[in-house]
Amino acid sequence: MLAQFIQACQGTLAPALVAMVFSALLGVDEGGDRPRSARWRLYGFLVGLAAAIVFAAVRGTGALTQRTVVTVPTLWACLVADALALAVVFVSRRAVAGWRDHPAVLDACNLVAAGAIALTAFRALPGVILQLTNFIETGQPVFTSAMLLRALGFLLGIGLAVGTAVLARSLYASVPRGVFVLCAALLELVVLAQHLTDLLKVLQSVRRVRLHGAAFRLLAVLVNHATWFALAQVAVFLIAVVTAIVSGIRMSPAGPISPRDFRYLPGIPRVLAYGGEPNEAIVRRRRKFRRHAIACAVWTLVASVGVTVALTYGVAATQRVITLSDPEPYQVSEGTITIPYTQVEDGHLHRFQYTAADGTVMRFIIIRKNGNSYGVGLDACANCGDAGYYEKDGKIICKKCDVAINLATIGFKGGCNPIPFDYTSQDGAIQIQTTTLDALSGNFS
Repeated sequence: MLAQFIQACQGTLAPALVAMVFSALLGVDEGGDRPRSARWRLYGFLVGLAAAIVFAAVRGTGALTQRTVVTVPTLWACLVADALALAVVFVSRRAVAGWRDHPAVLDACNLVAAGAIALTAFRALPGVILQLTNFIETGQPVFTSAMLLRALGFLLGIGLAVGTAVLARSLYASVPRGVFVLCAALLELVVLAQHLTDLLKVLQSVRRVRLHGAAFRLLAVLVNHATWFALAQVAVFLIAVVTAIVSGIRMSPAGPISPRDFRYLPGIPRVLAYGGEPNEAIVRRRRKFRRHAIACAVWTLVASVGVTVALTYGVAATQRVITLSDPEPYQVSEGTITIPYTQVEDGHLHRFQYTAADGTVMRFIIIRKNGNSYGVGLDACANCGDAGYYEKDGKIICKKCDVAINLATIGFKGGCNPIPFDYTSQDGAIQIQTTTLDALSGNFS
C-alpha cells in the first residue's frame, strides 16, 4: 500500500501543479463570453494522459525494446515547452487583461500551456499507470484485502497530489498576483530542471553525451535523489503560504479604507476614498477574506507537509536494501554447465553466477514452476536491467520495480520477466552452453 501511495503521489504531483498554475494565471472570468481557447488546457491534459496510457501499455508488454526512441525526442520537446511555458507565466497578466482586444495572444498562451501540460503528463504518468499491474498478485483471487489496500494507497496518493494542487490554487485570491507568478515561475524552473536531468541521464547512458568531473557528480546526485524535484515543486508554494497568512492577519475588519481593500476585495466602488470609514459590507468581506486566506494557507501547509513526509520517510521505508541470495555451485565441463534437477526441484528460486568470456560477472536463475516445467533465465530483465529477483512469501519479485512475476511466464520474453536463453534437459539435469551466456553478457554492467 505504501509503495503504491508514494508512486502515485510523486508521479501525479507535477502534472497537477502545472495544470493548476495555468488554470489560475490564464483563467478568465468568462460570464457569457468565452475565449475560443478556454478548454485547450484540458484537452492538453487528456492528450498527455492518453499518450501516457499507450506508452505504459507498450512498456508493460515489452513491445518496445529501445525506449530511447521515445524518451529522447519527448524530453527535448519538454525542454522547449517548459521554456515557453516560463515565458507565458510572465506575460499571462497582459494576455488575460486584453484578451477581448487581442484574443490571439491568449490563444497562443493557452496553446503553450496545453503543450506543457500534455508533455509533463506524458513524462510523469506512465509510472503511475504501471502501478495498476501490481494490484493483483500472481495466483491470487482478484478481490483480496491486499489488493484493496494497494488500490487504496494508489487512490490516496493521487488524491494527495491533486488535493495539494487544489489547495495551492486557492491561494491565488489571497496573495498579490506577483507572488503567485513567482511561485509559478519557480515551479516551471524545477520541472525544466527535472526534464533536463532525465535527458542528460538518458544521453549519458547511450553515450551521446559524456559528462566528467563536477558535472557528472552533480548529475549522479540528482538522478539518485529524484524525490528532491517533487519536494521542490511543493516547496515553492510556501512563499504563497507565508504571504497569504500575512495578508490575512493584516486584513483587520476595522480600520479606514486602504489600497489593500482594492487589491484583495474586488468590486469595491472606486468612489470610496482612502482613509474613509468602511461600511458593513466591506467589514464582512474583510472578515471573509481573512478567514479564507488563513484557512487556505494552513491547509496548503498541511498538504505540503504530508507530501514531504511521504516522499522522505515513506520512500526510505520502501527502499530498504534487499540482499540477493548467494549464488549456488554447479559443474562446468567443456563449455557446458550442468545443474541436476535434484538441486532445483524444491520450487524455490535458485541463483547461479557465471563469469563470461569478456570478464563480465553474470547471474542466472532457475525455478521449478509446476510438474516437470522449469523457468530458466538471466537474473535481469529488459525493463529493469540487472537489479535481479528475490523470493518473498513464495513469490518471485523484481528487486527494482517490486513487480511480482507470474511463474508461468518465466522463460518467456516480455514485460519484467527474466531474459530467457536456450538450454537443454538431459540425464536428469539442465545443461547450459557457456557460449549462450557469453552472448548475453551485455545485459550486466
